[in-house]
Amino acid sequence: MQQIKDKTLQQFLDELASKAATPGGGSAAAIMGSTSAALTSMVCNLTIGNPRYTEVEADMQTLLQKSEALREQFTGMIEADIDAFNTVMAAYGLPKITEAEKNKRTDAIQQALKAATKVPLDCARACAEAIKLSREAAEKGNTNVITDAGVAVMAGYAALKSAALNVYVNAGMIKDKTYSQGRLNELESILNDSDIETKEIYQLVKDQL
Repeated sequence: MQQIKDKTLQQFLDELASKAATPGGGSAAAIMGSTSAALTSMVCNLTIGNPRYTEVEADMQTLLQKSEALREQFTGMIEADIDAFNTVMAAYGLPKITEAEKNKRTDAIQQALKAATKVPLDCARACAEAIKLSREAAEKGNTNVITDAGVAVMAGYAALKSAALNVYVNAGMIKDKTYSQGRLNELESILNDSDIETKEIYQLVKDQL
């Protein structure tokens, strides 16, 4: 089966708009995150080699390596979200006639929900990193593409808030409250830090226009 990353943009959007359960919001969040990382890479590539920015050449080279690694990470999350969703659906589809079957099904659902919580939380962590990387692009990058650094931070923030919704919905169905609350506490910390950072970076970009 052809992976989403290998499909055209039109194919992805058509599938996203269809009645099919996947791809859905989780995959869209990963796409937004990869867009953020790609825009940071764009700023780097338009800064590196420019004689006006020789003083930050090394910094931009390092930033480019980080943003490209992050973009690849996000790309993998597109399929990971679909796999996690399919695993949850498969668990719900298990037989539930005998008591033993019911217990096995319940255990499978709970394990699948934990995995389905981990995937968007991983995405949220990556989004926070994408937001941080966009700051350096905005501070040191070619000012002719400063707005692209601004779009990078907002794409990362949109991806973060989107991924958070999937953490909330899956964690809410987990019976192990110690586990789910631990995941939610981490998410809230990420959101709080990123709320502040996003506003700062957006303003930083806006002030240079």
